Formats: sequence, C-alpha cells, structure tokens
Amino acid sequence: MFRPAISNIDRYLKVFETSGIRKRHFAVPLDWFAQEHSFAEKNRTFVECASHLGCEAVERCLQQAGYTPADIDCLVFNTSTGFSTPSIDALILNRLHMRQDLTRIPLWGLGCAGGAMGLSRAYEYAKAYPESLVLLLSLELCGLTFIKQDMSKSNLVATSLFADGAGAVLIAGDNRAQAGTTAATPAILGSKTQTWPDSLDIMGWDVTDDGLQVIFSQDIPTLVKQRVRDIVDDFLACYRLSLSDIQHFIFHPGGPKVITAYQEALELAPEKMRFSAEVLRDYGNMSSATVLHVLAKSMAATWADGEYGLLGALGPGFSSELVLLRKGE
Repeated sequence: MFRPAISNIDRYLKVFETSGIRKRHFAVPLDWFAQEHSFAEKNRTFVECASHLGCEAVERCLQQAGYTPADIDCLVFNTSTGFSTPSIDALILNRLHMRQDLTRIPLWGLGCAGGAMGLSRAYEYAKAYPESLVLLLSLELCGLTFIKQDMSKSNLVATSLFADGAGAVLIAGDNRAQAGTTAATPAILGSKTQTWPDSLDIMGWDVTDDGLQVIFSQDIPTLVKQRVRDIVDDFLACYRLSLSDIQHFIFHPGGPKVITAYQEALELAPEKMRFSAEVLRDYGNMSSATVLHVLAKSMAATWADGEYGLLGALGPGFSSELVLLRKGE
C-alpha cells in the first residue's frame, strides 16, 4: 500500500523487523485496512468493539479478584482512540448491570500515559473514599485510527508498532475487604504527574476529515534520556528512596528504542525491563493499555514483603506519570 508513495520503501519496512513485536491483536480483520473508511464509520466500529472488549476485560479482572460488577463503586474509563457520548463506561454499566449509583470518571486524550494516569486518579478516589472499590479500564483500538489515504512515513512507522487491547485494574480503598489479594498484590503509595511546556507537538492526534492522524516524533527516545532520570529521582526523594531501592520496573514500552532509552537513563540492566519487552513482543504498543499488561506480568511474579515497584508512562502534553508501589509492610 505504501510502496507507490515512498521511493525507498524497503529501507522503512525494516521497522517491522526491528520493532521487537512478534504478535499483535486487532478488532477488525486485516482486509479492513485495505479499504477506505470515513471517520464516522471508524467511530461506530470503535463504539461497538470497545463496548464488547471493555466488558470482557472488566469481567475477567473481577473474576480473578473475586468480585462482581455490582460490587464496584467507581469506574474510571480511559481511551484516546474513539469518541462516544454517552461514554463507553455508561455502555458497559448497562451491559454488565452495574449499580445505578456507580461513580463514572471518563478520561480522554491522555494517549500512552493514560493507563498510568488512570491508575493515579483511581488511587486518589480510593484514598478519598477508603470504603470503595475502584475499577480502572484502559482501552485503545489504535488500528481503527489507520488512515489509508495517509501515505506518510510517520503513518508507516505507526503501523509497525500500534495494536488494539484493553486492561482492567481493581483498586481497593484501605478500609475495604480485599478478597482478591494475593502474595504479589502491591499497594499504591503515591504518584507524580509532570507536563513539560512547549512540547505539544511530540505526540498526539491531528483530527482530520478522514479520522485521527498520528503525530509521532522521532525525538521521544532522546527525550526519555534527557528528562526521565531527573523526575524519577525527584519523585523517589519525596519518599526518601533512590533507584537502588526499586526492585520492580513497570514502564510503558513505546517501542524498542524507548525501552533502551529507559535502560540508559535509569542505568538499568535489560533484565529489569524484561516484562516491558515481553508485552511489546506479544501485544505491540496498545497505547494506554500497555503498561497495565506490564503490571499484570509483574504482579504474576513474586514480590517479597517490603519491595518497591515503579510504574511509569509518557504521553501527549508532553507528559509523564509515575506511580510508586510497595508490597507488604
């Protein structure tokens, strides 16, 4: 599809080989991408598929934790890849027969940082209402944003990375019985948001007649190397910690260069970013949902009492979200 518009297409196709991705999932069959679709058509498909996938993610999360949809007090829903009014969380509420007094907090436009930022907002709600159960659902159908008419190199690179997926996380207030906790269930200690001025063009969407056109700067790995270490050090210092105190690193894998940039900026051995690399390999970049898959892998591993974890992601703004976790006393 891109060959007529890009003369040196063979050089650019190497991004598929070097992406570190071996498998991805999409909400539509592959022949969908070879056809032109209006913005309205794409968005109708988004609402339909997001409602179905969102219910599946919510039910799976709650079954693992030993709760039902009726137990949830607050639903935080995050996406950046489609529009719906009522928002998708309202559609899920009706499909799963959740409580009528459920607090709904829809978030939009946070991009790849949305999973981490959604976790922070859910944590803050649970702190304010310690008897509550808060469910975060982060869902992105990046494939549906593909614009067939866009023959740019940025769009080609985006097709090598982005995928569809969802993640759900249950956050219990301190006074709520936590029936689904396991030996690896950490607590959230706090979070930090950082938005740098004059960086609005780093990543995001350009809303066009054909749909959401990707804005994707090649400078993101460089920005990780230049800026992430300082904000991580400042954040950890608030808890009298340093990087040497962190055992679990749970970072959004934007791509292989971003993973390498994190390793260099934070002076981490590749093993420390193993779960991020594995999620990228098996699922691709699912935007905001990706870091929640990394969190799931980390929680499936063994956390010893007293161990710390650091969760982080970058997104449009240009912004960063960090979340500090700890297991046990």
